Amino acid sequence: MNTPVYDFLERYAASGTVRAHMPGHKGKSPDGCGFGAAFPYDITEIKGADSLYEAEGIIAESERNASALFGTAATFYSAGGSTLCIQAMLTAVCGKGGSFICGRNAHRSVLNSCVLLDLDPLWLYPDYEDGSAVSGAFTAASVEKAIERYRGKNPACVFITSPDYLGRLAPVAKIAEVCHRNGLPLLVDNAHGAYLAFLENSLHPIALGADMCCDSAHKTLPVLTGGAYLHVGNERFVTDIKRDMALWGSTSPSYLIMASVDLCNRYLAEGFRSDLAETVKRVSDLKERLAHLAMPDTEPLKVTFYAYPCGLRGYQLAEQLRRNGIETEYADETHAVLMFSASSTEEDFSRTAFAAERLMCPRILLRPPQFGITEAVRAMSPREAFFAARETVQTEEAAGRIAAESVTVCPPCIPIAAAGEIIDENIIKILKMYSIFHVNVVQ
Repeated sequence: MNTPVYDFLERYAASGTVRAHMPGHKGKSPDGCGFGAAFPYDITEIKGADSLYEAEGIIAESERNASALFGTAATFYSAGGSTLCIQAMLTAVCGKGGSFICGRNAHRSVLNSCVLLDLDPLWLYPDYEDGSAVSGAFTAASVEKAIERYRGKNPACVFITSPDYLGRLAPVAKIAEVCHRNGLPLLVDNAHGAYLAFLENSLHPIALGADMCCDSAHKTLPVLTGGAYLHVGNERFVTDIKRDMALWGSTSPSYLIMASVDLCNRYLAEGFRSDLAETVKRVSDLKERLAHLAMPDTEPLKVTFYAYPCGLRGYQLAEQLRRNGIETEYADETHAVLMFSASSTEEDFSRTAFAAERLMCPRILLRPPQFGITEAVRAMSPREAFFAARETVQTEEAAGRIAAESVTVCPPCIPIAAAGEIIDENIIKILKMYSIFHVNVVQ
């Protein structure tokens, strides 16, 4: 597969052209900078380089390559991560002032979009398991029940997150069937699942019937941080989606990021499937070897340790791994998450197994917390709350107060208290569990 964006940057870097244009480094790094090799490839929208939101040249060609790889109606690049893709998807489907059904484990970018578009999120609460307040199970039946419940509010779509941060996969195909039978598009935050399209049997949301989804390419593919795909499966959303991306995105998207996505396309076309299959096998073997710790039904590249059965908290387990040279993706009170990719080596897996099998586990029985995020009372819209006068209070004194913004811990950046909702004792317990001891509330 050709790489039009990278090839242009390569030619330009070698051309010796006087760079009488942005950026200010002119293709040269400061003396002694170890990052210097990247500077010659970092350009702006000069002649021949195309323009991301008005793409007609090399970027458009590269995006067509990506669309063919993923089997979509159209695929577009983001240099602003899945955040930009989520903002654009909600703009395209909901517009201003509408409502949509949304899984309560949504990323903060969804709530931020609600603030700026004045959207009303109609929450779909998962079945929380294993004491996690940020991850839970959705079913097609629960989505259909939510559609019936909120029918009078005329939701524009259903929005779910799959995989979630702990690696749970929703039954996207069944949920898509329910949505389409009820005349609603399905949008999926697939930030952690770009690779799912290249499994022996694709589990990618577009292949399973989603109308649009976002993939954070940088999370599981060899792409620079910030590189993402916005995939469109439904032709009706193709025409204006670039306009909607331009509304939110920087007018100076990184060519380094776009070139890394462009190069990744070639890898996806030529060698990725076999590398992925080998990695999936290694992850599966690791889960089996660590069955006393690892949750069995998580996505194929994620190993999620449930720490409580071995007498540890998730962050304690992560700290022990860190002392053995292994950095986890995420850890909280109950879980520690490890993300692997086709770039992970055999040594990475053997070192992880060696360290995990030698965890110092106290012989005590921990009782996992038995609460998730429950249905809250909304006193204001997210937009009204965000722009209202606010004050900061201690979390333990916030009961009965209205959250002035979405309160999150990042990662996983899932709002525990959503802007406009009344904070109750359950939310206070969860906030304190995540070491959030001050919150902004409406005056």
